[in-house]
Amino acid sequence: VGYEISPLLWKVIHSGLSAGRVQSVAVRLICDRDREIKAFVPEESWSIEALLGRAGRGSFWARLLAKDGIGNQEEASRIASELAAQDIAVKEVKQRDRVRRPAPPFTTSTLQQECARRMRFSVKRTMAVAQQLYEGIEVEGETRGLITYMRTDSVRVAADAIAEVREQIDALYGREYVPEKPNHYRTKNSAQDAHEAIRPTAVALHPDKIEHLLKPDQARVYSLIWKRFVTSQMKPQVLGITTANVEAGPYLLRATGSVVKFPGFTLLYSESKEEDKLEAGSNGRSAEKEKDEARAMPPDIAAGERLKVEKIAPEQHFTKPPPRFTEASLVKQLESEGIGRPSTYAQIITTILDREYV
Repeated sequence: VGYEISPLLWKVIHSGLSAGRVQSVAVRLICDRDREIKAFVPEESWSIEALLGRAGRGSFWARLLAKDGIGNQEEASRIASELAAQDIAVKEVKQRDRVRRPAPPFTTSTLQQECARRMRFSVKRTMAVAQQLYEGIEVEGETRGLITYMRTDSVRVAADAIAEVREQIDALYGREYVPEKPNHYRTKNSAQDAHEAIRPTAVALHPDKIEHLLKPDQARVYSLIWKRFVTSQMKPQVLGITTANVEAGPYLLRATGSVVKFPGFTLLYSESKEEDKLEAGSNGRSAEKEKDEARAMPPDIAAGERLKVEKIAPEQHFTKPPPRFTEASLVKQLESEGIGRPSTYAQIITTILDREYV
């Protein structure tokens, strides 16, 4: 019914507007999110962390596990003073390996999201640069397309490209980074799967080799596509996770630390997350991440070891409303709801911004 509503918009607001079946859904998503933010009522909670000392061997942070949560300052203060008076000992230490697998090669939507998160590119700018890389750049006297078609919803990769990238990984990083069998990724059932994933046409064209031939934007996007494709066929990262449960009278505290046993694909590239950017402070890093990095677990900690409380730090928290959409998170939402197609995300966002709907 879009075309029947358009003349109504011209009368009510101003001429030149339209109500497309996809852009109106995108506007609706943004409106719903704003209503959610306005209706949000923050809830208070408290967490308690304790700096636990080991006899002459440094100290580490542990977090109190509170079953029903701590709802207010009085309760937090009471628990903190009770904790300070307890005998404290390590109850058990568990060690396990955690495997982090690489992300699949880019589709249109994941490329748009990653460029928005890492480089603050608008969706329109990302697609314009990708189009230039696809159409071709002059390399060694001939025009060569550097990437495969950039409008795709598939993570499928041609067998010869996989064979080539495995050879390159072996040559550049060593045999230990090449998995026994190629990594396989599943394309969503709703995808049209008409084109391959976005990848370099020749993995041998390393970003450093051709950087001088490209404009700055082109070099950055090509490097991102190249790294994402290469890492998609590398071995996973292996982390050694140590968890210590600490008994303090009726209370239980937990400390967790990790060490990298094998870097795997993170040697080259690791996917960024929207959440990290949203939670990040002015220095661009998530407060939670900084805390975790600051509390390395002592590797030689053992069950039965006695500890003493050096410091108790209660902290107040309030639940936060969902954040407003960025271009990246709107594309993610549209894709997860099955709205629009890879070729339309940039057009949808450009239209609703140009027409001042949002």
